[in-house]
Amino acid sequence: MSQSHDKPYRSAITTGGMDRVAHRAFMRATGMDDEAIARPFIGVMSTHGENTPCSMSLKPQADAAKLGVAAAGGTPIEFTTVSVSDGTSMNHKGMRMSLASRELIADSIEMVMRGHAYDGLIGFAGCDKTLPAVMMGMVRLNCPSVFVYGGAMLPGEWRGQPATVLTAYEAVGGVIAGTFSEADLAELELHCAPTVGSCPGQFTANTMAMVSETLGLAIPGSAMMPAVYAQRLALARRAGAIVMRILRDGGPLPRDLVTRKSIENACAAVAATGGSTNAGLHLPAIAHEAGIAFSMDDVAEVFQRTPLIASLQPGGKYLARDLHHAGGVGLVLKTLLDGGYLHGDALALSGRTLAEELAGQRGADGEIVRPIADALHPSGGVVVLKGSLCPDGALIKIAGLKSLVFEGRARVFDGEEACVDVVRRRAYAEGDVLIIRHEGPKGGPGMREMLGTTALIYGQGMGEKVALITDGRFSGATRGMCIGYACPEAADGGPLALVRDGDRIRIDCNARTIDWLVGKDEADARRAAWVAPRPERLGGVLEKYARLVGPANRGAVTHAGGVEWPRGI
Repeated sequence: MSQSHDKPYRSAITTGGMDRVAHRAFMRATGMDDEAIARPFIGVMSTHGENTPCSMSLKPQADAAKLGVAAAGGTPIEFTTVSVSDGTSMNHKGMRMSLASRELIADSIEMVMRGHAYDGLIGFAGCDKTLPAVMMGMVRLNCPSVFVYGGAMLPGEWRGQPATVLTAYEAVGGVIAGTFSEADLAELELHCAPTVGSCPGQFTANTMAMVSETLGLAIPGSAMMPAVYAQRLALARRAGAIVMRILRDGGPLPRDLVTRKSIENACAAVAATGGSTNAGLHLPAIAHEAGIAFSMDDVAEVFQRTPLIASLQPGGKYLARDLHHAGGVGLVLKTLLDGGYLHGDALALSGRTLAEELAGQRGADGEIVRPIADALHPSGGVVVLKGSLCPDGALIKIAGLKSLVFEGRARVFDGEEACVDVVRRRAYAEGDVLIIRHEGPKGGPGMREMLGTTALIYGQGMGEKVALITDGRFSGATRGMCIGYACPEAADGGPLALVRDGDRIRIDCNARTIDWLVGKDEADARRAAWVAPRPERLGGVLEKYARLVGPANRGAVTHAGGVEWPRGI
């Protein structure tokens, strides 16, 4: 029986030599033989689980990827990691775990891959934070990698119209406002989410799936393909073959793909499609893993120069399935490239340039994706605001907004629950600026997402009659005059911490400003009197997260970033 199992890959550190007899014995106990041990080891990871429909399509796809790896001469080794469902953690304190799970997922991928010295990685993700998390893990490790999104669910149909979870969420506000019946809401609940997969609009999951293709980490044509399409199994098998090709060719590796140019391209894709504001948090975090300093200011620069050309929900009309049938992410990228809005020399997963990859792709269809000359808005669907209220920036999705300027009086809430109570009771008025503070990465901790609050407001017909500002986050499904990711956060003494009921706030999305209209002397006096809130005693993961997490405008990351994975560990 052979004891050498020498192979020119990282995993040789676990398989070769007499002193690795225990290692090989453990491998044999998993079902490996000499041939399997001698091959490269490819981690096939997913966030598969039964806690969310977003992740329930991942197991069959991971199984198909394993077949692809084996057929191409590798030994696939499956492992899974956690996911937190934004859908069921929404609007209660469980949402504190969502953003923190992004770091936990990336860390767990690093732990398994480094701990076992695997040679390559295929990563499957479905729910919002799992997508950037897997991409972050890949860039951190910089080993041969392919990212695969699990796909979006098909939309439901209710009374002849497409329906999604957002439709139902906003209908709750309609019930409170008296414009929608509870019986209709109960019926809508049964029809709005008919299949497995992620939410079908250009919310966070589909936005970050588009990012994965644009960065070159994913197979072209994969992002908008619905979760239930059988083509996904063939796609996953291709991923297995591709990761083996990358391993043998020596590239392109994730850090060959994730460069400043490709990150700017990803920002442009988000802006052009009215994508999730969460991209302004996740793109700097992915860049950070590669050692690239990319802040909300850099995001803003690209957003400002990129036109909004795609009519995708929630700000537009169409869903991921519709874009897939029209031409997918390539339709958007080709239109942007031909208009001069992308770096065509960025690399694709194939090793060719993005321009070469898109050479045979058609551009705007005129309906879902408009030509540049007929753009929906001259600048991106997501805007970064800066001013005396948010000196380091805040984010708003302007796609679909009728008015881009708002001025009103502050109603201040320390935490989401207090604001939700007022919204449910409709104890607020047109012209109010609802401020939810102490929900930032550190102050939350965990930077909760406020879709529950914003959907109620919109469903009550108040989506553009009031504004909402928070140092927490918004769902990609949020719409209305909603500004999140306010920096610095209140827990760090940002101006948001000093605002009082009745203060005037002015938001101008055209000028990209957000200002606290109080005099300097008054602001200085409040600053002098401010006392930092006493941290809540938490224990466990949130205590560690609060101690480590950085500001939202730099990605809310928890480590130094940019470290190369040494060969052999």
